[in-house]
Amino acid sequence: MDYGFLRVASCTPRLSLANPVANAQTMTVCIQEAYEEGVSVMVFPELSLTGYTCGDLFLQRKLQKTAVDSLFSLVENTKDIPVLFAVGLPLVHNSKLYNCAAIVCMGRVLGFVPKRNIPTFGEFYERRHFSAGPLTGKITVKGTSYPFGSNQVFSCTSFPGLIISAEICEDIFVPSPPSSSHACHGATVILNLSASDEIVTKAAYRRGLISIQSARLICAYIYSDAGFGESSTDMVFAGHNIIAENGKLLGESKLFTEGTLYRDIDIELLLQDRIRQSSYPDLIVTGNSDYIFTDFDLPFTDTVPVRDIPRHPFVPTNNEERYTRCEEIISIQSSGLARRLMHTGSQDAVIGISGGLDSTLAFLVTVNAFKMLGLPFSGIHAISMPGFGTTSRTQDNARALSELMGADFREIPIHDSVMLHFKDIGHDPDIKDVTYENAQARERTQILMDIANSSQGLVIGTGDLSELAIGWATYNADHMSMYSVNCSVPKTLVKDLVAYYATTVDSRVATILTDVLATPPSPELLPHDNDKMTQVTEDLVGPYELHDFFLYYFVRYGFTPKKILFLAETAFNGLYDRETIKRWLKVFVRRFFTQQYKRSCLPDGPKVGSVCLSPRADWRMPSDALGTVWASEAELL
Repeated sequence: MDYGFLRVASCTPRLSLANPVANAQTMTVCIQEAYEEGVSVMVFPELSLTGYTCGDLFLQRKLQKTAVDSLFSLVENTKDIPVLFAVGLPLVHNSKLYNCAAIVCMGRVLGFVPKRNIPTFGEFYERRHFSAGPLTGKITVKGTSYPFGSNQVFSCTSFPGLIISAEICEDIFVPSPPSSSHACHGATVILNLSASDEIVTKAAYRRGLISIQSARLICAYIYSDAGFGESSTDMVFAGHNIIAENGKLLGESKLFTEGTLYRDIDIELLLQDRIRQSSYPDLIVTGNSDYIFTDFDLPFTDTVPVRDIPRHPFVPTNNEERYTRCEEIISIQSSGLARRLMHTGSQDAVIGISGGLDSTLAFLVTVNAFKMLGLPFSGIHAISMPGFGTTSRTQDNARALSELMGADFREIPIHDSVMLHFKDIGHDPDIKDVTYENAQARERTQILMDIANSSQGLVIGTGDLSELAIGWATYNADHMSMYSVNCSVPKTLVKDLVAYYATTVDSRVATILTDVLATPPSPELLPHDNDKMTQVTEDLVGPYELHDFFLYYFVRYGFTPKKILFLAETAFNGLYDRETIKRWLKVFVRRFFTQQYKRSCLPDGPKVGSVCLSPRADWRMPSDALGTVWASEAELL
């Protein structure tokens, strides 16, 4: 709860058709078992006390009364179980029968939510029995008055941000679902009690619909479907339960199964994303006569998250999705560069190619841009500038890749010019400090800029998003270019983009790219030892996969260091211990704040994902902002 997580469940119990007494007993067991698994909010299928397929039995007074009696038996039997749940039943009100969801919490019925959209087409004939529910009102059940209407929200007093609403089956399938209005009135969790029969392709449609609705509303959507036990006279029900959050499918049950699906949703994530989306409607949470607002309370217990927290949030885990994403990103990068070349009228590009990952990706993107424009690859001037720390491995890969792709490859050693520069500024070359390193980086940038002038070309930047986040770039050196194609691509994704590209080229190029992928990131600025790297970037600033993880949750959702550490411990369990994660998290926080001045004057470059640090678009931060409150929390973790 401290981190905003809430365990929710969607349950399809085995149904006893037209036997509410037995169904209430079954659901009592289900609720108890769910609580033992840490569940706090739970939803059952549409008309789950009676079954959806009772037909004209719904018009029988005996079934109506037994359903109500069984509901209150269920309420009584679960009064000591701290779970809010929604259960379906037919309910008579003012000489009409309504298909309702009862919202129950610890021995208290919070309200009855009637179905608003009643289908009468194809295999559905609900209007034969049920009426469309009103928006707001009251209903008297067993001598007590309760809120009644589809426009209801239920707010938890002990868990800020946990605001629940419900809709029933067809309500989600119509052009303007009630849940859209519920979210505008504050609801962060939507419960759907459903009896959606199974036909070919419907599961995929249902899955997509619910995921998209959760994305549009920036909410969690908990969908419970009828299953085994419903009549199979004309339809079959598959118990397709779904839990989605902000467009992401957190979990779904297999078709034609029964039982409980549970996942942890992140309420804080939803609230943070709503804050960021300026087009999200202003929430109406009080003083509106069109809605009923009801408070409830629940005690919560700590649980280990039942949630997939990927180690590499920028990289899809599914191979097919990852390759599709890589193709799309390279197209975005290439299109951006092609547009800039067209605008400037330039047919030449200048790129410093080191044999490392970033410059390799930038080179491949440049090749793609030239393909798009129909320009000869000889206009790509790939410049290798070996210095004091350059190894033969990276140098050979840079040369071989450039020549195989048909680029204009040039090798310009910088040893002599840098030594002369040291003499000019009075620096002792035996002192291997930041001046020693950065002088090499700036000499390389000067060479690239001058060649660009002489060829009327553009210098293509190679630095990536991860380096920008922690300021791992030499100011006015690799920090600067005329167009930066990798500026919003994190290091963990750079690897996958190069790996993807290797599958699209001939074996000779693929072999080089494979070796580039196997080469540890290094600035290669300090003299090597027998042609072996003496600098490995991740030994100096920390693992990039950790920094990318920190970056994603810090910028994308504004999470605190405490929560980021919690998530990282879960994601990297077995790979990094808590102390290691904490150590590099403190480095990330410190560097992120102290290095903003580099990001404040970045060259142009294309945005490719939801996290970007461009000072003109996604990230506007004072260069002298203090990170004290973040650093203090990180220190105390």
